[in-house]
Amino acid sequence: MIVWVSSFPRSGNTFLRIVLNRLYGLRTSVVYDVDGVAQRLGADLVGFTERPAPIEVMRESCELHFVKTHRQRDDQIDEMDKVICLVRDGRDALVSWARQTSETDATRFETELRAMITQRSTVGTGSWGRNVLSWLLPEAPHRVVLRYEELVLRPRAAIERVMQTLVPQLGPLADAQIPSFTELKQSDDRFFRRGLTNTHRDELPAELHQLFWAQSDNVAAMQLLGYGTKTKDSQRT
Repeated sequence: MIVWVSSFPRSGNTFLRIVLNRLYGLRTSVVYDVDGVAQRLGADLVGFTERPAPIEVMRESCELHFVKTHRQRDDQIDEMDKVICLVRDGRDALVSWARQTSETDATRFETELRAMITQRSTVGTGSWGRNVLSWLLPEAPHRVVLRYEELVLRPRAAIERVMQTLVPQLGPLADAQIPSFTELKQSDDRFFRRGLTNTHRDELPAELHQLFWAQSDNVAAMQLLGYGTKTKDSQRT
């Protein structure tokens, strides 16, 4: 059986994988040929494992397989596959991703961010709003939403809630220890950057903030998740 660990980039997926590993002893593979995060941070910290077989074979297996993806929900995902849908305010996720892709040249931050906001691809990661909506609609009890702010504030309670819904036969390890953000930051302070909510408030330029709200799929996803409205945000100072 497969459980997808899905999210738009920089929504907390790596921390989620770390918690799954520390709390339940679970290791995660990725839908991609290479796990760049595991290469950067180390397989043991992330809890990475190679895919043991093609996705179709893993789906039919009696064993439990957790697979990370940043892609939009597509034909590779069976309608009945179980999913952890990790979501974060799109503005925070986009700012964080643009910071990461421009970390060797900070002058490219706004260029990278603009390209991400206006991304319209229907395959792969796509835009933030399109990506989120692909996983959340239509609603299904086997696709469980986990919010970034819930994960970072109460990781153990958040993950136990999700796991109780998707795989109630599993229980947390008695001696489980979840690393703090400070500890993770010591391992790579450019990857584990801020670990906060509402980071867009001091990092998202006003013009690009308006551009974000000009995308209809972003509006729909933000409203669905209750992360704010265009009217409210237009009143920022």
